[in-house]
Amino acid sequence: MELWPCLAAALLLLLLLVQLSRAAEFYAKVALYCALCFAMSAVASLVCLLRHGGRTVENMSIISWFVRSFKYFYGLRFKVRDQHRLQEARPCVIVSNHQSILDMMGLMEVLPERCVQIAKRELLFLGPVGLIMYLGGVFFINRQRSSTAMTVMADLGERMVRENLKVWIYPEGTRNDNGDLLPFKKGAFYLAVQAQVGAHRPVVYSSFSSFYKHKKEVLEAIPTSGLTEADVPALVDTCHRAMRTTFLHISKTPQENGATAGPGVQPAQ
Repeated sequence: MELWPCLAAALLLLLLLVQLSRAAEFYAKVALYCALCFAMSAVASLVCLLRHGGRTVENMSIISWFVRSFKYFYGLRFKVRDQHRLQEARPCVIVSNHQSILDMMGLMEVLPERCVQIAKRELLFLGPVGLIMYLGGVFFINRQRSSTAMTVMADLGERMVRENLKVWIYPEGTRNDNGDLLPFKKGAFYLAVQAQVGAHRPVVYSSFSSFYKHKKEVLEAIPTSGLTEADVPALVDTCHRAMRTTFLHISKTPQENGATAGPGVQPAQ
């Protein structure tokens, strides 16, 4: 049998599976998302190098422009609650729950100016994706060597104040889609207290029950000025309780919340 008829038959079978199975549809969209990430990273890296010449947080505006275009491939619209809370022109630590690689689309929709992220070191070696993260000023943490990670965090605390940076951290420490929040690691909270940057800005993503019903809410800031390292456990608990309450609420369907509609990711009309 010739190659082209086989490929055509495989494509038709894939399209049929996507139409019949929600799971197949979801994984097909994730596969497309990964392909877009690699293609975007290669093109955006070239643009960043031509525009700014190397690694700088200023490249994040270029990266976010590319990633925000992804929603047009899926016919999605984002609605965000209280986004203005991220726009203050001062250093702060932003914490959010982390469910999957799809979080990057939501992050780039609300990313404030001069904001960098913290990521595991393994991502640095992910081809063009690692390159664009490096050029965007992402701080890479070696989770297997705590002493190295602590050195990176200490340096980041100094740079936050010196360069007026916001830092976006996933305090669960890993992707989690089990329908609840994992316990928070304390690194982000020690960073805020040690740098005395003033506030934590919690951001909560709803559960990824599908590609089409996804909400995001920016909570009120949690002040950290004047706190010491002894206050970190209480700070972690306060932030976790606030984020978990919001997560469980916005992850419900509109019917469960007693409403007919709500903000979130929806197909474009």
